[in-house]
Amino acid sequence: MTAARILDLARARGATIATAESCTGGLVAAALTDVPGSSAVVLAGLVTYANGAKTTYLGVAPSTLATHGAVSEEVAREMAEGARRTSGATLAVSTTGIAGPGGSEFKPEGRVCFALAVEGQPTRVETVEFGARGRAAVRLAARDHALSLLADALA
Repeated sequence: MTAARILDLARARGATIATAESCTGGLVAAALTDVPGSSAVVLAGLVTYANGAKTTYLGVAPSTLATHGAVSEEVAREMAEGARRTSGATLAVSTTGIAGPGGSEFKPEGRVCFALAVEGQPTRVETVEFGARGRAAVRLAARDHALSLLADALA
């Protein structure tokens, strides 16, 4: 589903959107805000690449980062919930992962954790293994997946 269609669905439902991005570096927010009139729906896009930014701007607990690491469903959850809370949006999506190059045995290149926080609903979290397809390809695949999470929530 296209970003324009996501925005149309959000408008029709009176929903607003925020993003909290790490590995995608703002690609999700950019896809949404490339559409004219997106300011009626998109409230905020936060790129919190450093752990300190995750704690300062999104309220991610330092203990969550210490226990699970930045690339984890737990951190993705706190990122999305923090973006929704601080922006006042009805939906917020987050991305945190290892775009590459590199990774480790426990957190391989291409692993991206996502969360979708929707007002009045439990936060949905998931991890997708995109594989070591290269930094740009992983980032674009993660952007597309985050957009699909928003689309599913609005459908």
